Amino acid sequence: MLNRSDYPILIVEDTDEDFEMIQWALKKLSIKTPIYRCEDGDEALDFLSHRGKYEDRALSPRPALILLDLNLILLNGQEVLTQIKLDDELKMIPVIIWTTSDDPKDIDICFKQGANSYILKPMSSDEVLQAVDLLNQYWFGVVKLPGVAEM
Repeated sequence: MLNRSDYPILIVEDTDEDFEMIQWALKKLSIKTPIYRCEDGDEALDFLSHRGKYEDRALSPRPALILLDLNLILLNGQEVLTQIKLDDELKMIPVIIWTTSDDPKDIDICFKQGANSYILKPMSSDEVLQAVDLLNQYWFGVVKLPGVAEM
């Protein structure tokens, strides 16, 4: 059986408060999954492609899952999603959009570009806790993730 450390998550989130809420929920739920954070789209692509400060693969492992905010500075989440899904090495990594946008156009575009899920950011701490728990149960309990055995 695989260990939780076999399931790193990359969170692409530019808002400290939103990132801290996710961390708080993981800790509260005793989920011991390695978390990596990138604060903008360019940094996320560098992390995933092992460029710049992320050349050392030990410091930037292939994530089992990507939690991606849409409203990022510089390169936005839709552009990052497109780059991930066009890359033969990265396109199998599940990408969950985690955003405040409930615009049907954003939802349609993200799914057309290959998003695996689209979740509106919860507003309260109880909702964040519930959402993170459901994500954990589904993606790391029910789903068989591609490439995890190779990590």
